[in-house]
Amino acid sequence: QVQLVESGGGLVQAGDSLRLSCTASGRTASGRPNFNVAMGWFRQAPGKEREFVASVRWANGDTYYGDSVKGRFTISRDNAKNTIYLQMNSLKPEDTAVYYCAAQSVGATQYNYWGQGTQVTVSS
Repeated sequence: QVQLVESGGGLVQAGDSLRLSCTASGRTASGRPNFNVAMGWFRQAPGKEREFVASVRWANGDTYYGDSVKGRFTISRDNAKNTIYLQMNSLKPEDTAVYYCAAQSVGATQYNYWGQGTQVTVSS
């Protein structure tokens, strides 16, 4: 089974930085190696809907960001390690949420694998 494992969450103060990591491993349910078209980060704060944060296309490295994080967050990938990172700078209390890693595998029309999530809390 494909697994996404996040790490790097924690409690920081406003203005601080934090880096999240997400590593993909395993095979699909049919036993085949999993190849991702894209990987990304989403977040969900208490009482709010899940929000797109950032994504990266695996083939060419193109990146996309949600409006609320543009200029502050940077997503990157390490193909060899099957890992993505989210560098979060100038954190704000409104960035507080559970951050989820997601992957869209070849042939999927949307993100079809999700991590368990990692808590990021930004105090004012």
